[in-house]
Amino acid sequence: MIPFAESFRFLQPGWLLLLLPALLLILLRRGRGAEAAVVFPNLSVLVSLGKRTRHTAGGFAFPLALSALLVAIFAMARPVLRNEYQNRTASGIDIMIAFDVSLSMSIKDFIDQGVSVQRVDVAKMVVDDFINRRPDDRMGLIAFAGRPRDASPVTLDHKWLRKALGKLRLNDLYDNGTVKDQGTAIGSALAAAASRLETRDSKSKIIVLITDGASNSGKISPIEAAELCKTLGIKIYTIAIGTPDARVDPGIMRFPYQEFDLPTLRKIASITGAEHYYAKDLETLKSSFTTIDRLEKTDAKSFTVIEDTELFPWFLGVALLTALAAVTLLALNPPPSP
Repeated sequence: MIPFAESFRFLQPGWLLLLLPALLLILLRRGRGAEAAVVFPNLSVLVSLGKRTRHTAGGFAFPLALSALLVAIFAMARPVLRNEYQNRTASGIDIMIAFDVSLSMSIKDFIDQGVSVQRVDVAKMVVDDFINRRPDDRMGLIAFAGRPRDASPVTLDHKWLRKALGKLRLNDLYDNGTVKDQGTAIGSALAAAASRLETRDSKSKIIVLITDGASNSGKISPIEAAELCKTLGIKIYTIAIGTPDARVDPGIMRFPYQEFDLPTLRKIASITGAEHYYAKDLETLKSSFTTIDRLEKTDAKSFTVIEDTELFPWFLGVALLTALAAVTLLALNPPPSP
């Protein structure tokens, strides 16, 4: 909420010049009148006779009348509370992010600031930055392992989307993961992402697939899913993440092996007219998303919306009430006759 001091303003401030003659009235009112014609050395006896004289004619009537005048001048200057905010239209680009949360994403083969970190943490960090750089695109999130699961619908509410991304978890012994089914169902994940984009009326539909393994689960193959996406006009950017020699913890997989299927990921991208990237380190991963960001240009319109809440009726009401109070006081307490 905008502070009152920042949002309050006058739309016609020229009327405020009338304050100068109004202030002149105050100065004239405070000036001394004519000297008495007859000077008495002692008025104590006369004061005790008759009514007590008033120092100001009409009591508080003049201050009230003057206040009414000042408030009326403020009303003529049209005081408002102004609220300005940026409104934007969507770019027409809808993006679904298919994010691998299989157990192999727990491998710590990436270095961030000299510390070994898991693939899933690095991927979340880079994807979060990608979302932050494209505020005018509608985006959604699919998490997948042995099957896909919706994490966020296609939305312009990127705060919600980034929160959903941050909540993604790999499965553990207590089944606390986002997806509990083990495996890597790339084809099913692509099909699920495509179904979210199919009915949307947008000029460009994109899937960004980030994975560290080969498809070994699901009822549809990655190539079949890619052909389906091509039919629907959806491009699939594929990003393979991980180093060739890294292996999962033996406690997770008794005979761990590297599942990379780079030829399939390249073919998925090629079929849909997109690009494939292989990120072996953090900088390459960042560069991959930077390239996608550059290839898919955002074209959105942004304009400023101004909302003014008129306050002059309130000022006018106060002026009328104050003037009425001044008139009432003068009627009940008229100034003394000359």
